[in-house]
Amino acid sequence: MADAPASDGTPLVELRGICKHFGAGASRVDALADIALTVRAGETVGLRGPSGSGKSTLLNVIGCVTEPSSGWMRLDGEPVYDGRWLRSDLRRLRLFGIGFIFQTHNLLSFLDSTENVAEAMELAGMRPLEARVRAVALLDYLGVGHRAQAYPGELSGGEAQRVAIARALANGPRTILADEPTAPLDSARAGAVMDLLRRIARDQRAAVLVVTHDETIFDRFDRLISMRDGRIAGEEVFARAGRPA
Repeated sequence: MADAPASDGTPLVELRGICKHFGAGASRVDALADIALTVRAGETVGLRGPSGSGKSTLLNVIGCVTEPSSGWMRLDGEPVYDGRWLRSDLRRLRLFGIGFIFQTHNLLSFLDSTENVAEAMELAGMRPLEARVRAVALLDYLGVGHRAQAYPGELSGGEAQRVAIARALANGPRTILADEPTAPLDSARAGAVMDLLRRIARDQRAAVLVVTHDETIFDRFDRLISMRDGRIAGEEVFARAGRPA
């Protein structure tokens, strides 16, 4: 089945000259060096590279978790970093503007699927009943509505990851960051999760960035960026049908 057009051309993630180092002097480590990157609405972009190449550090910088050492960054049209953070309310930015998906689902074991998703919205100030209604709608959208009252221990790995994705979407972020989201899944379930992320990027006009080592999902990205030694070392562009352009 052919995909809808991937990007409408609107830049949602823009980085220029982003550097990040840890330590000083002889012990200094340059985790990121002069990163320039743009991800547009509707795009699903992969980040690959050996361990220590800077992939997760880059994801944490974009997620406003790790402060860069220098450079410039804009998210959804708003400058957020220019040699220093330009917003004092980074927690609010992360809560509403950025969705995080991890290798492990990190669902709360004592809450069912609906409650896990609704909690993120209640933390953002939504009324509990409204949050539950939206949570159920998100679970339906991601194909796990029938597991709305199941607890994490009762879910398969693929189901738990879908619930975690629903939680990441809870507050309508336009930037979605996933760190090895398919690592614990077999190839079939990994492909299904990536198809969901591609669908989310298109439907929500979001920018989706995925750190991965999983070669079975490479052709599901619009672009696959290779990193080495803290730098962008190359980029592969894929056609919409899933084959190299």
